[in-house]
Amino acid sequence: MKKPSLLTQVSVAFVIAVVLGLIVGDKMAVVQPLGDLFLRLIKFIMAPLILTTLIVGITSLQDTKQLFSMGGRTIVFYLVTTLIAVTIGIAYATILSPGTGANIALPKGAEAPAGEAPTIVETVLNMIPENPFAALAEGNILQIIFMAVAIGLGILFVGEPAKPVQKLFEAFSTVMFKITSGVMVIAPIGIFGMVAPIIGEYGLSVLMPLAKVIIAVALGCVTQVLIAYSLAVKGFANMNPLTFLKGIAPAGLVAFSTASSGATLPVSMKNVQENLGVSKKTASFVLPLGATMNMDGSAIYQGVAALFIAQFYGIDLGMNEILLIMFTTTLASIGTAGVPGAGMIMLTMVLAAVNLPVEGIALIAAIDRVLDMFRTSVNIIGDAAASVVVDSYEKKQEQQMSRTKSA
Repeated sequence: MKKPSLLTQVSVAFVIAVVLGLIVGDKMAVVQPLGDLFLRLIKFIMAPLILTTLIVGITSLQDTKQLFSMGGRTIVFYLVTTLIAVTIGIAYATILSPGTGANIALPKGAEAPAGEAPTIVETVLNMIPENPFAALAEGNILQIIFMAVAIGLGILFVGEPAKPVQKLFEAFSTVMFKITSGVMVIAPIGIFGMVAPIIGEYGLSVLMPLAKVIIAVALGCVTQVLIAYSLAVKGFANMNPLTFLKGIAPAGLVAFSTASSGATLPVSMKNVQENLGVSKKTASFVLPLGATMNMDGSAIYQGVAALFIAQFYGIDLGMNEILLIMFTTTLASIGTAGVPGAGMIMLTMVLAAVNLPVEGIALIAAIDRVLDMFRTSVNIIGDAAASVVVDSYEKKQEQQMSRTKSA
């Protein structure tokens, strides 16, 4: 008998949690440690996972010349589209207001923290760790991202003598992906442990705002694909958007069902080369890098989730806080691995950056896997769009160099 998919398991766990929460009531608090265990395991893998996967993504640039050509264009494309994505998410969350009017009690211990959010300048300065080992020990994600970028570039500039170090991080990254996969196996249990106590204490009404969250994320993902990516492939690569969407559709469907950018990577590489005409050199560089760096779907989710939690707790966010959400989401996206549940890890950092209650994740976590299908599909389609655009520029450069040599 075939084992049910993780999505099926999580869906069943979610339904059971709702049913038992409604029937048993506040006695379901006994399963709260299961949810706490899952969140602790996520925090456990967060720092080494981001460090290793980001270093591997950067070192895949292979040499410094490629870093300033193909690598530069790819990174700029990913960062710009991520910024567009989080803006779209914030816009839909502002219009739909999924957390406004949720007349329910707050979860225990979930009080709005006092104090002001750090400024953007402070956030940038705090990215640079005085002690890299302390950054790892404390789980300071921004500093870990900075450290990973520095190590990755250092490996590139050193070249051949640094190959053993590169191989070490590649192996370490593979180990962390395996550990992450193991952690995600207990995701159904973790979701059950987080949802059941909330439903048991507050009833079904606590789930009503989540319908708007799902709608906001879904609309944001559709907007990103139909407008941002379509305009990019048409404007920069002169490709018909319908041709692009049809060519990458198989990979998009695989991503939707698996909710894993890493698992979809082989299908993506096959689609962009055979259906979209992208060269093997470009595909083998841009797509693996995108699996680590490009998290546009997650960026949409971060924008919606952050505003939902702020609205839910009755916290007003000013323009400085909105800009900080956009900045930290864009920055954090380059260190989020393409595995199921990565968006939850990313959200923790975004909430902390603007001083929002991290406990609010418990509500979003209940539908995280459902939203993960939408955002992973967007991530994959975004990777494909980047490969099309970058490949177009690379081919133009090669043609110009050929004409120059001929002349």
